[in-house]
Amino acid sequence: MSLKEQLKEDLKTAMRNKDTFKRDVIRLLNSSIKQIEVDERKDLSDEEVIKLIQKSVKQREDSIEQYQAAKRDDLVEKETQEKEILISYLPKQLDEKELEQEIQNLIQELGITSKKEMGKIMGAATKKLAGKTDGKKINEVVKRLLP
Repeated sequence: MSLKEQLKEDLKTAMRNKDTFKRDVIRLLNSSIKQIEVDERKDLSDEEVIKLIQKSVKQREDSIEQYQAAKRDDLVEKETQEKEILISYLPKQLDEKELEQEIQNLIQELGITSKKEMGKIMGAATKKLAGKTDGKKINEVVKRLLP
């Protein structure tokens, strides 16, 4: 089942269960998907939908930071709940140890020896680990592992 089909099924389930919060989050995500499909005149693949979900999660994280600074706990709670729903549609995220192992393997495969070649490893790692972690974490681990 594709990710878009999963979203449609979960929307129906949320509506049946009268879970208005989850329903609204899924509707918002579906409208974002539909908007891009109409604008670009193409169907989005699962990878593209995952990128859109990651972007939405990042937006929620930024909002949470701003609401915490403004001491708006009610909005922090709302954004956190939305983020959790969105994260449930992403593939299993790599933990720190798994991420380090994947990047270490890539460094050995590509024969990278210094930070001067950081662009090569970043490109390969971003492509290979798409959806499993974000670029910021990849960058931190690469900087730490390269001599």
